[in-house]
Amino acid sequence: MINDGDVLGVSGFTLAGYPKAVPAALAARAERLHAEGKNFQITLFAGASTGDSCDGALARAKAMKLRMPYQSNPSLRKGINDGSIDYIDAHLGKMGYLVRTGAVPAPTVAVIEVSAIMPDGRVYLSTSGGNSVCYLEMAPKIILELNTRFGDSCIGMHDNALPELPPHAKPLPIYAAGDRAGDEFVRIDINKVVAIVENDGYDEVTPFVEPDEVSKNIGERILDFIRFEESHGRLPKGMAFQSGVGKVANAVLCAMAGDDRLGQIDLFTEVIQEAVLPLLKKGKLGVASGTALTLSEPAQREFVQNAAEWKKHFVLRQQEVSNSPDIIRRVGVISMNTALEADIFGNVNSSLVCGSAMMNGIGGSADFARNCALGFFLTPSVAKGGAISSIVPYVSHVDHCDRAGACRPSRPAHRGTCPLDYQELRPPGFPGRTDGLFGVRNPPCEGPAHAARALPRLRDAYPVHGNRKNALKWVIFRTFLKIWANLPV
Repeated sequence: MINDGDVLGVSGFTLAGYPKAVPAALAARAERLHAEGKNFQITLFAGASTGDSCDGALARAKAMKLRMPYQSNPSLRKGINDGSIDYIDAHLGKMGYLVRTGAVPAPTVAVIEVSAIMPDGRVYLSTSGGNSVCYLEMAPKIILELNTRFGDSCIGMHDNALPELPPHAKPLPIYAAGDRAGDEFVRIDINKVVAIVENDGYDEVTPFVEPDEVSKNIGERILDFIRFEESHGRLPKGMAFQSGVGKVANAVLCAMAGDDRLGQIDLFTEVIQEAVLPLLKKGKLGVASGTALTLSEPAQREFVQNAAEWKKHFVLRQQEVSNSPDIIRRVGVISMNTALEADIFGNVNSSLVCGSAMMNGIGGSADFARNCALGFFLTPSVAKGGAISSIVPYVSHVDHCDRAGACRPSRPAHRGTCPLDYQELRPPGFPGRTDGLFGVRNPPCEGPAHAARALPRLRDAYPVHGNRKNALKWVIFRTFLKIWANLPV
């Protein structure tokens, strides 16, 4: 049913709702064929990252030729960075569109996890929407993995509408996090179904870890800033929130749950993480709209037990909708995503360590950062125990430029947390932005690696970013580099 060279379109988004039995069996088959000297590799399309029994098993078996559009598995990452696996890092909101318009090959086989199958061709997805509807429509062969673990807990959560394709596409009538535009099931062509495989596995999600003090501090500052903007009439109340993956983004949600001044909130996001559950239990969650419900195993059990009451607070969409620029703008979203590094020009690197080694990918961060009402990129000031600064003169790779979003003001942060609270990404231009940076050092990070790498670019880049009348500020900045990293400037 699955042959060498096939393109697999699988369900799954950030470790939720991906097939578990078929990919593991496929990896074992690939190892046997390779031992016999036969070729066997497939291309894998998903919604985003999948669990180790899918991405990891196929990567270790050398069964994967190309992966798209996002990943987070260590074995797969290793293969990408050593060149043995090709990788297309794509905006998650556009992946389905690329497949439906023929810009990339359509899957030859769709392998989709579902929670229920009806005789008339209706299927109900499990814990993720992802690109499942797109792959079910486009693939000539379908393999359904029926996950018996969830029972009817996922039925009723999904809204499986897809946007129309251009030209002259009509907008989906979604204006708030709880709005729906499609069916809760997917109707498939039963003649395309070549196999139904049962599994009872949990999504392989790492246990939730309480945020550390640095992450809590960042979360509290974000909320302080939002309240400040609202109190001055610059930010309407009632905006929905989007939170990316990672402990820093989780910390913001935890801070919301613990803030008695905060009323009920809605989420319009891509990943609904476990940090949402405290909001739900405290009665602070209105509706959480996303494309994946990513919970650890204990939280998955808790969700199944309470699904009858809880699932009315959730809407799981296809990622072409959850990450749609049009809908994000209409709903009005405060966006919070994680950065690997950010620079004083306002650029953000989300994907490549030192500009060349792939971490995970750009994911959906740009879908939200470019279309939100207010955007934040969050990162502690240092990484690797203080050996590397996350705030650099110039990022090693640009995923998001200074025109992608905005947050303010620029001022020193609380000591011991981060050298900067907020970096100004709205006018004035570059020289004005840097006023709050000059003279600020991060004592734990004395290493010159980042500054040394960035300095040649800065020498070339400054005339682009600044007027020559501001040469004095450039001199000050050169002095800052020399003091900060003992660089010969």
